[in-house]
Amino acid sequence: MRPDSQSAAGKTDAFAAFRHSAYARYFLARFLSSTAVQILSTAIGWQIYDETGNALYLGLIGLVQFLPAVLLVIPAGLASDRIGRRFIMGSAIVLEALVAATILFMAVSGRFAPEAVLGVLIVFGVGRAFYTPAASSLAVNLVPREDFPNAVGWNTGSWQLAHIAGPAAGGLLYGISASTAYGSALVLLAFACILIFSIPKPPQRISSEPTSLATLVGGFSYVFRNKVVLGAISLDLFAVLLGGAVALLPIYAKDILVLGPQGLGMLRAAPGIGAVIMLGLLVRFPVRDHAGIVLFVTVALFGLMTAVFGLSTLPWLSIAALMFIGAFDMISVYIREIILQLWTPDEVRGRVNAVNGIFLGASNELGEFRAGTMAAVFGAVFTVSAGGIAAVGVAGVIALAFPQLRRIRKLDESPDV
Repeated sequence: MRPDSQSAAGKTDAFAAFRHSAYARYFLARFLSSTAVQILSTAIGWQIYDETGNALYLGLIGLVQFLPAVLLVIPAGLASDRIGRRFIMGSAIVLEALVAATILFMAVSGRFAPEAVLGVLIVFGVGRAFYTPAASSLAVNLVPREDFPNAVGWNTGSWQLAHIAGPAAGGLLYGISASTAYGSALVLLAFACILIFSIPKPPQRISSEPTSLATLVGGFSYVFRNKVVLGAISLDLFAVLLGGAVALLPIYAKDILVLGPQGLGMLRAAPGIGAVIMLGLLVRFPVRDHAGIVLFVTVALFGLMTAVFGLSTLPWLSIAALMFIGAFDMISVYIREIILQLWTPDEVRGRVNAVNGIFLGASNELGEFRAGTMAAVFGAVFTVSAGGIAAVGVAGVIALAFPQLRRIRKLDESPDV
């Protein structure tokens, strides 16, 4: 018999999702692959900026990874719904590993060039385009519905843990050599791939509806019909698009705070540290009421802390601000992910997550391009601080535009889909 998610004393079982072995393997694979991506991002960002001194290249790193997600949103989502999420996720990790191997070869052979790396990262973007909807949709097939909120907390935690371990490891490994960093990422991706394919094929509700234009765009149709889901996705899109500061951390580490590559690892890890601390609170004390209000307040605080980081010239204050950014983002991601997955029918979940991947890509990779291009013209300090203030405004505008989202109280009262 499966252990209950609630103990006799009524306390939440913080490890309910891990009572299911398939989920445990999925969690570890997701953590390893995300850590590898962070090692790659830290090493590539530092090496390109160190060689060029041009902030525009930092923006282009995000742009070339975002464009494939836009072009492949329909086939990636449909593949996740029709072929099998475990297979798609594992295959995407294989493609990412091939990219890591290529960049490793460039570093070892002395052929590392910014333009060539950007070209290879386009292929990496293809892998992420298929990985995102499959990975996001697979978790709900691995645990019972009552344990899914717990799984969401740990899913987000795996991503945040990777944002601690990955950047810190990336900075330290790059301090040894660039090839050490890229080689380590390759090994982690290989282990992640083995773990995913070791999971028994999970049950998945696959629609028998023939492929047509309606099924191809089913994810877009559902998102725009469901105002709660649309509001949740839009909030993430505009808040992070305007308030994201990750792309410019190499500039802060090298020119503003003067911390070097190891310091860059510390800066990139700081949001993850704050997020993991918050995760420990969320799995013990999940959001039980007024979830919509909590969501908008935490997004506004995310923007405020971003502005503080942008203006800071003190390393300790910058790291503290980044930790608060991660903590507040953890709460908002936790709430949005539960809403997105539990309000979406399983047979269209992959396509909806593909659409969500476009919004996430726009907020992250396209946000990096926005930050890089703005910083090239206006400077990093203005770009980050003004973006943080804009994110506060976004929280207010979305709260007014989507009252259905603002009025959500209990996350476990979502529709039975």
